[in-house]
Amino acid sequence: MNPKNPLLLALLLAAPLAQSALADDGGTPALAAVTPGAALPTSATQDQVTAARHVYTLLSDSRYAYRPKPLDDALSVDMYDRYLESLDGGKQFFTATDIARFDAWKLRLDDALKSGDLDPAYAMFSTYRKRVNERVAFARALLTKDVFQFTGNDRYEYDREDAAWAADTAELDSLWTQSVRNDWLRLKMAGKKPDDIRKTLDKRYENLAKGIAELKGEDVFQTFLNSYANAIDPHTDYLTPRSADNFNLSMSLSLEGIGAVLQKQDDVVAIREIVAGGPAGKSGKLNPGDRIVAVGQGESGPMEDVVGWRIDDVVSKIRGNKGSKVRLDVIPVEMGLDSPPSRVVLVRDKVRLEDQAAKSKVITIPAAGGAPAQRVGVIELPGFYQDFEGRRRNANDYASATRDVARLLEELQGKDVDGVVLDLRNNGGGSLNEAIELTGLFIDRGPVVQVRESGGRVVVNGDEDSGIAWEGPLAVLINRGSASASEIFAGAIQDYGRGLVIGETTFGKGTVQNLIDLDRWPANETPRFGQVKLTIAQFFRVSGGSTQNKGVVPDIAFPASVDATEFGESTYDNALPWTKISAVPHVRYGNFAPLLPKLEALHENRIARDKEFQWWADDVAQYRAESEKTSITLNEAERRAERDREQAKRKARQEERKALGLALDPLADVTDDGLSANERDIVKDAEREKLAEDRPDPLLRESAAILADAIRLLDADKQLSAQVLPTANQPGHWAD
Repeated sequence: MNPKNPLLLALLLAAPLAQSALADDGGTPALAAVTPGAALPTSATQDQVTAARHVYTLLSDSRYAYRPKPLDDALSVDMYDRYLESLDGGKQFFTATDIARFDAWKLRLDDALKSGDLDPAYAMFSTYRKRVNERVAFARALLTKDVFQFTGNDRYEYDREDAAWAADTAELDSLWTQSVRNDWLRLKMAGKKPDDIRKTLDKRYENLAKGIAELKGEDVFQTFLNSYANAIDPHTDYLTPRSADNFNLSMSLSLEGIGAVLQKQDDVVAIREIVAGGPAGKSGKLNPGDRIVAVGQGESGPMEDVVGWRIDDVVSKIRGNKGSKVRLDVIPVEMGLDSPPSRVVLVRDKVRLEDQAAKSKVITIPAAGGAPAQRVGVIELPGFYQDFEGRRRNANDYASATRDVARLLEELQGKDVDGVVLDLRNNGGGSLNEAIELTGLFIDRGPVVQVRESGGRVVVNGDEDSGIAWEGPLAVLINRGSASASEIFAGAIQDYGRGLVIGETTFGKGTVQNLIDLDRWPANETPRFGQVKLTIAQFFRVSGGSTQNKGVVPDIAFPASVDATEFGESTYDNALPWTKISAVPHVRYGNFAPLLPKLEALHENRIARDKEFQWWADDVAQYRAESEKTSITLNEAERRAERDREQAKRKARQEERKALGLALDPLADVTDDGLSANERDIVKDAEREKLAEDRPDPLLRESAAILADAIRLLDADKQLSAQVLPTANQPGHWAD
């Protein structure tokens, strides 16, 4: 059973990114007892008490927090509910009796945090860890029993968010029995034999308990403090020193280490991917799937056995300053774990995470209606990253989304593209400054975003540099996963009439956060207290409206892939409401309103003939229907019939792709193997992840086609062009 537990996600769950980190980052199984791990402290350390007080000072003071809230009984109840959610959001471990006992603290958490007496948080977690061990013991014992017959009408109720807490242990036993039976059935349908299923599931449940045993006091502290921070608003967070370091690395797209992506597999950390250009790749001595069993520092430091360690602890040993040496004892992927390791010595270096940087390609849209073919450049931007420290030092090579996009635009101009699509799908944001500077690549000076601070003062931030990197036709592709800085950029492009916005309504995050280092007040030389990601302002478009809650609405809409009630700012119960302020003067390069009906008609006509777009729309509808369900049948015949229908549909599509001359789907034959990511062959799983990048993308192709339509219409109809682009003689024009 995979608990819905944010505290565990980075350590336990099966998704590749959840158990990976950058290192620069058969018979019946014996029911061996799980080692409980080091005893957790029952109270906060003095540093944690100090950190908690700093966080309270920040979040309750309007000079810092955009929407401060008093730390009172009402907020204590909210904190209590959020802490319970973080521990047992799926209501799979605690009983109603546990909750009744915890309720004594419901109105006391505010006082506990103020005083630094965080014993309630540790006590609740101690019970949680005990309950997890009990559930794991029950699940492992169940594997030896004869409960794995899959006929009848039994169902596994997997969505318990709105369910009542289990009345007693017997009710939890019933819930877990169905969960274990579902796990067994998935593996059985994947072709696994009973003995193999028992071994796989026994190890899976054992690893769950081991993961909980690995959690430290700082994990509990961070989770509890975030129950307070998140009660202020959805985007305020507390970060321990290690978490803060990882956050800054993700923003800078660079780090100092060996250049390898690591993943935990059972008790061993293995290499999932080699980062091109890093020390590991240049050495030629490491490969995906290799297991790291010991780490040593420098030329002669002692080798530390890291088998059984948490992945972040292993990563911290492998990362280090540029130019320093690290020694790794490695067991190659093709050898058994009992084989003698090989010693690999690497010199750490600065590694650029190119896979997370902006990329470009060119899509050719065929000739139509007598108009020639159009070459449309595509720039995929996964985040608004910036190496803040590198920029502060004025380094020549600091990572910057804007600098990368500017370079790609220059390359695309050299390829004679007719238009550019900037793909911001699933771009969750990043640096506000990068959003402003990126907008400046497409407008010739002017305001980009209005920022209203906690005191009510409104500051207008804009592009101060004259000149445009790309003057031609532009479209911005967005979806529900486009948030924050993505919404600033898309909103500005829309307000300026500088380009078409295509896709889904965005996430709706219209607030600004800043990182505040809690060590700055005592001026600690080494990090002790962590950092707070604090909401300090709300941003507004130059037209005056906020993107908060409502998001950016596209000019040309695609079917919504997820419902607004399931994902987005509007799903947070304490999100800021939408509001509006005065607009600020800005240039309007174009007004696409007269053009949109024609583009819509061409779009609808084209997708009516576009099989891939239709398949995508069908899959979206199916996904949304499935997401409404809260349970799944445990009848094997029914499950096999469902699987066979899905496989037949995929096979039919693949055959149709061949008949139509379309690119084949590289994942068409992939079926549910019943395994978690850390149970799969690490090399094959990484390869499959890469194959997903090559899947047909009908939304991107259709976005390019819409932009090509706009170019052709404006080029062919001068009267329409004069309506849409009245300032065509200025920078940013579309048609000649």
